[in-house]
Amino acid sequence: MTLAIVIIGFLYLFTIGLLLVGMMQLPEFISEEKEVKTNFSIIIPFRNEAAHLPALLESLKSLNYPREHFELLLVDDASEDDSAAIITALLKSETKLQFQIISNVRRSNSPKKDAITCAIENSIYDWILTTDADCQVPEFWLREYDAYIQTYSPKCIAGPVALTSGDTFIQRYQQLDNWSLQGVAVGSFGLNAPLLCNGANLAYRKDAFQQVGGFSGNDHIASGDDVFILEKMKRAFPKKVQFMKSEKAIVRTQGVNSWKQVLSQRIRWASKTSAQKNLKSIGLGFIVFFANLLLIVGFFLCFFKPELAPYYASFLAAKLLIDYISLSKTATFFNEKIVLFTFLRSALIYPLITLYVVLGSFTGMYQWKGRLHKKRVN
Repeated sequence: MTLAIVIIGFLYLFTIGLLLVGMMQLPEFISEEKEVKTNFSIIIPFRNEAAHLPALLESLKSLNYPREHFELLLVDDASEDDSAAIITALLKSETKLQFQIISNVRRSNSPKKDAITCAIENSIYDWILTTDADCQVPEFWLREYDAYIQTYSPKCIAGPVALTSGDTFIQRYQQLDNWSLQGVAVGSFGLNAPLLCNGANLAYRKDAFQQVGGFSGNDHIASGDDVFILEKMKRAFPKKVQFMKSEKAIVRTQGVNSWKQVLSQRIRWASKTSAQKNLKSIGLGFIVFFANLLLIVGFFLCFFKPELAPYYASFLAAKLLIDYISLSKTATFFNEKIVLFTFLRSALIYPLITLYVVLGSFTGMYQWKGRLHKKRVN
C-alpha cells in the first residue's frame, strides 16, 4: 500500500503540475481592432429553457458586432414550455437580427448532436459558434473570435467558460469544479495536447466539421458534442486547433440547483469516456480517479495500519497544495478568488462524488432535461 501511495501520488502531482505549466505557457490573446471579416452562424440548442433564454437573448442582442455578419439558429429539442414563444417575443423587434427557430430532427441517441447537425445544415455562414441556452455571452464575443481568426487562421477554437456562483455551497462547489475543468482545458492546449473544451463556447469552420464527418461514429453517446469534435479536429488539423485565452471571450453559465442534478450532470459527462480515443485524456481520467480513490481507501486503512499514516498525510497535503495552486491560477484568469473554507469542504466530498460518478458511468444511465439516457454500444 505504501508503494501505491507513492506511485499514485507522484503521477498525480506530476500530471497536475504539468498542466499547470501548460496553463502558464499559453499566452493570453490581446486583440487589436480590425475591420470585421468573419461571418458566424451561432447555434443554440434548447429544451424547456424558458427560465434561462431571456438572459441569453438579451446578451446576444447586446453583441457589439454588425448584424449582417451573424445569424442565430435556435434549435427546439421538443420543448414542452414557452421557450419558442419567448424567443419570438424577445427577438421580433430586432429587425436587423437574423434568426431562425428550427425543430430538431432526431437521428441518433444524442439529441444535442442532432440539434447541432440540423442547425449546421440550415446555416448560411462559414464559421459555426455554439453556446448553451443557460449562458450569457460577452459584448465583444464575436469581435474577439473575428480578431483571433484573422490573426491565426485556425480551424477550431475553444473558448473560456465561467460558472456564475451564488452564496450556497453547492454553487461554490460547482464553480471550483468548473475551474478544475477549465484548468485542464487551458493547460492541455498550452502543452499542445488538447484534452477538453466546452460546447458553451466553441467555434469551428463548417467545412472542417463536414470534412471530419461531423458527429458520425460517436452519435450513439448522448453527451460529448464538444470533446468528440475536438478529438476529430485535432487529428485532422493538428496545428489548427487552438484555445482563445481571452477575458473578453468568457461565456458565463449557471450551475444546477440540487446535488441530484450535480451527480446526473457529471455522470453524463463521464459516460462518454469509454468512447474517447485520446489516450492522454483516458490516462488523465485514470490518474484522477485513482488519486481520489486512494484518499478514501487510504483514510480507512490508516486505522488498521498506522504505519501508513505519515505517507497518507504527505499525499493528502501535497494533493491539497497542488490543487489549490492550480485552481487559484485558473480563478485569477476569471478575476475570481478561492475561498479557503469552501475549497477544503469541497476537497472532502470531491473524492466521494468522483467514486459515485465513475461507478454510475459504467451503466451510463442518468436523467437530464426530463429524459432518461442509457449507454448504448455502437
